Amino acid sequence: MRYSMLLAAVAGLGLALGGTALTVAQTTAVPSVALPAAGTLRPVESFQSIAQREARSAAIFTEMGKVLQHPRCVNCHPATERPRQTDAQRPHQPLVVRGKDGHGAPGMACTTCHGKENFDPARVPGDGHWALAPASMAWEGKTLGQICEQMKDPNRNGSRDMAALIKHVAEDTLVGWAWRPGPGRQPAPGTQDQFGMLFKAWAETGAVCPR
Repeated sequence: MRYSMLLAAVAGLGLALGGTALTVAQTTAVPSVALPAAGTLRPVESFQSIAQREARSAAIFTEMGKVLQHPRCVNCHPATERPRQTDAQRPHQPLVVRGKDGHGAPGMACTTCHGKENFDPARVPGDGHWALAPASMAWEGKTLGQICEQMKDPNRNGSRDMAALIKHVAEDTLVGWAWRPGPGRQPAPGTQDQFGMLFKAWAETGAVCPR
């Protein structure tokens, strides 16, 4: 009986994640452009038609928002101590919390159920660095402009400069999990490579935040 209950709990763990967060109070309106399907990302080259540099930068970040505000990212950048899960972004079951270092509370660490890779038979996601984002990196309930300013702020993004941010979003395996979440979870739009190229282009055009 106890074994069956444990299996049932593990089977219900389909956690939906995400990946993380220079202070510049520069914002600009985003020009109206035709968007592709939600499951894709526009290539960097498609923004060259926006002549104004600041507007182009803000438009690129708006495209990145399709990933940043997707359940795969927001679920592990929650506004509370409790992560979200599934595409519907329900509170995590069983009840778990961020804990002191983002790896869960004593006796209920993330590694209790989450391994180094997805366990598809029970739909339990995994990665070698599975963790919840720090509270300073919470994105849930925030506008895209607020997320943008937060990501640029070293006091709220893990003390990362822009070069470190580019490397993080382009190479980090936990960020990359958003595009390989396993069965029953919708991947983030595009690919990690495409997202990394958009992020780099955004930085190179001034890292302007949309408003």
